[in-house]
Amino acid sequence: MITIHLVAADGTTTTLEGKPGFSLMETAVHANAPGIEADCGGLLTCATCHVIVREPFASQLPKAADDEIAMLDFTATPARPGSRLSCQIHLTEALDGLTVDLPASQH
Repeated sequence: MITIHLVAADGTTTTLEGKPGFSLMETAVHANAPGIEADCGGLLTCATCHVIVREPFASQLPKAADDEIAMLDFTATPARPGSRLSCQIHLTEALDGLTVDLPASQH
């Protein structure tokens, strides 16, 4: 299992356990974790699963595809360094301990 820490804008942390091969979004939605809306269900069409990935994990992720980069322009909270869509983060053992900040709003 992969441990994931979701840090809300107010500092509250939710810790989840995920399985390799699943996306961060799928893991959060399955656990009913607050802060990741995922309105499109992971189809890369809504930007409501925006997260800000903390180091050292941000630099370990594969580079964002052009489609993801384009969708980050539509996030409710402006994208910043480390911003990714959680539907595009696929869990691997190397991401054990992954910590992401959640924006104050997804809408």
